[in-house]
Amino acid sequence: MTIIYPLAMPTVTKIRSIEFTATSAVSYSRSPFTFAGQAQEFSGKMWQANVTLPPMKRAAAEEWISFLLSLKGQVGTFQMGDPLAATPRGSARDADSILINGTIADKSVINLDSCPTNQTAYLKAGDYLQTGTGGSQQLFKVLVDANTNSSGEIAVDVWPTVRTTIADDQAVFVQNTKGVFRLSENETNWSVTELAIYGMTFSVVEAV
Repeated sequence: MTIIYPLAMPTVTKIRSIEFTATSAVSYSRSPFTFAGQAQEFSGKMWQANVTLPPMKRAAAEEWISFLLSLKGQVGTFQMGDPLAATPRGSARDADSILINGTIADKSVINLDSCPTNQTAYLKAGDYLQTGTGGSQQLFKVLVDANTNSSGEIAVDVWPTVRTTIADDQAVFVQNTKGVFRLSENETNWSVTELAIYGMTFSVVEAV
């Protein structure tokens, strides 16, 4: 069987914890004389995370070990999102068939249409958006509560910025959203105790 990336994460156990990091490329310089500073923002932005799995027996552990080894270090990619944010805090749902409104490239605002009209806080700060599928999908976090207008349109401030051009009328997902990640390192580690309990942690970065 050929391994096709990005892989789906195993569901045999839940994840014990994920520590997310949102990294922005910013150069900051400060005068040693006045202490006045200046920040220069660059386009680089990416998700990073440290994942800890719960203690488990061998049957479950081997599924996770096989998954991690299938990534072949930093070669392979997989899909991952925030497991506790599967449903938006706002009223937006995938059943609304939300679409991109106009071609979008290299922007921090995503325009959407085909939404229910006149909805207050349709998307709330902290909700997630996913554009694309497979290797081209990107995960965004909503920064400010956003309302739909009388035409079902909405402008959403997001992090990170759009990296690749998103075509007009492309579907947007708001439930069970995921980005594409790869391992941060080429080593895969796991532990085994005398009680036959396995433990694993691994670090990942967004595949940009």
